[in-house]
Amino acid sequence: MLTTLLRLWRHWWMDERSVRRAVPADALQRLRARVAASEQRHTGQVRLCMEGSLPMSYLWRHLRHGVPMARLRRQRALMMFSRLAVWDTERNNGVLIYLLLAEHAIELVADRGLAPQVTQAQWDAMVQRLGAALQAGRFEEGLTQALEEISALLVERFPRQPGAFTANELPDEPVLL
Repeated sequence: MLTTLLRLWRHWWMDERSVRRAVPADALQRLRARVAASEQRHTGQVRLCMEGSLPMSYLWRHLRHGVPMARLRRQRALMMFSRLAVWDTERNNGVLIYLLLAEHAIELVADRGLAPQVTQAQWDAMVQRLGAALQAGRFEEGLTQALEEISALLVERFPRQPGAFTANELPDEPVLL
């Protein structure tokens, strides 16, 4: 019961301002530049989305219907994947790196062009490594590591061909909620 109350308190208390304190403006600029640099090496599209807490409707499903928080985090990441149109890239190789501050959790969502090329064990190991940085309060470091690992996958599977033009289909700026 105490754990549930503490979790609810974190979700009630944290918002976009909490994200801005954890990842200040200069860090957001560095992350934006890293996304842009990453996308120069492959044809994929990467989005960063950082959210302070889940909306109340998600928390209600956890409390009232017992939906596990891990499932709710994943559902929210999938919703943001859709909302930010990461699924709608030309080569279907977009990736969303979703950070939920209240849970110190990262979700990785890859589009159908990349997802089947990476095993679930690889995704899980990546999330575990990234989660360790978040648990230690090293948000920029964790997001940078996530971006580097995702970029390596995209460079290996979807390299940018020398001299070929590839449009930047999605904004490079991190999304804060």
